Amino acid sequence: MREITFYLDFVSPYAWLAFAKLPDTLEGISCHVRYRPVLLGALLQQHGNPGPAGIAPKRAWTYRHAEWLGQAQGTPLQIPQQHPFNPLPLLRLALACSDDGCINRFTADALFRHVWEGGGDALAPERLAALRTRLAEQLRSDAQAPARAKELLRANTDAALEAGVFGVPTFSVDGHGFFGLDGLPMLGAYLRGEPWFATDRWDHAAAVPSGLTKGLA
Repeated sequence: MREITFYLDFVSPYAWLAFAKLPDTLEGISCHVRYRPVLLGALLQQHGNPGPAGIAPKRAWTYRHAEWLGQAQGTPLQIPQQHPFNPLPLLRLALACSDDGCINRFTADALFRHVWEGGGDALAPERLAALRTRLAEQLRSDAQAPARAKELLRANTDAALEAGVFGVPTFSVDGHGFFGLDGLPMLGAYLRGEPWFATDRWDHAAAVPSGLTKGLA
């Protein structure tokens, strides 16, 4: 059985779309998915990437594109009342349902739907209280759970950076990283043994030298 690590942050609409699409991609493949929350902002900062929200025209395009993709894919998606927002409360709540840094699909689904269905404020206190109620059976009840959740998030994010993860959603399997909603077909092809992956093209494509002088873009 293949093991896939799904690095995610609930603030990303593409992570939600990929989460919803993943079962179709993996249909007929013997695998186990580990859902691992990370702090997207830390990944972007490490790589000097402002993210779509840091470029006004790209921010507008991202929201239009995500909503269109949602309806095209059949996945409910409405941009929240405020976006981007600080995802730390949601990430820590998710990891308060974990002992090892991974969460189950039920927990991930509840968090994603909380953000992306209905267009509400993801951090509204009354909505967060309702979310905690929904997750009550998943939440760890020991006194160390809140502190452990913070530690797990830091550890997850550090591990993601070490693995070369630069954004979410990223799917990691056998040391290969597949990024984005549009990376899902490539992930499926790899898992099904498409011959291209047995050639040297994976490494060769990444080794092509840049033709830009350092400092110019």
